[in-house]
Amino acid sequence: MSLKDRINEDLTAAVKSGDAETRSVLRMVKARILEAEVELRTKKGRDYQLNDEEVVDVISRYAKQRHQSIDAYRQAEREDLATQEEAELRVLEPYLPQQLSEQELEAAVQAAVEKTGASGPKDFGLVMREVMSEVKGRADGKQVNELVRKLLS
Repeated sequence: MSLKDRINEDLTAAVKSGDAETRSVLRMVKARILEAEVELRTKKGRDYQLNDEEVVDVISRYAKQRHQSIDAYRQAEREDLATQEEAELRVLEPYLPQQLSEQELEAAVQAAVEKTGASGPKDFGLVMREVMSEVKGRADGKQVNELVRKLLS
């Protein structure tokens, strides 16, 4: 079963069970997926459907926006809104890939440094490209950025 089908089934179950929060989040995700498909149809043909990897990218972008909103609400001392955003994130988590642990991420960064032969801060972009292609969707770019800076300095 594709990820898109799973989202549709879960949305149907949320509607039937009266779970307003899950229903709302999954409808928004479904709308974002449709927007991405419509955008890509001009390039790839009118019947184009997103594959699972592209759906994960859409959900990841949506989750990243939730993280940014949480930070903004916390800075504005709006804990009620931050809590609401966290609830939305919990609905999204089952559709995202398992995040790498701190140790796994450090190992990936170290391997990228060795593979690229990076020797200092001037090689930052080279290492970031290598790491992000390796851990795509499984690690936060901000966290990767901090680790790369730490290892290259």
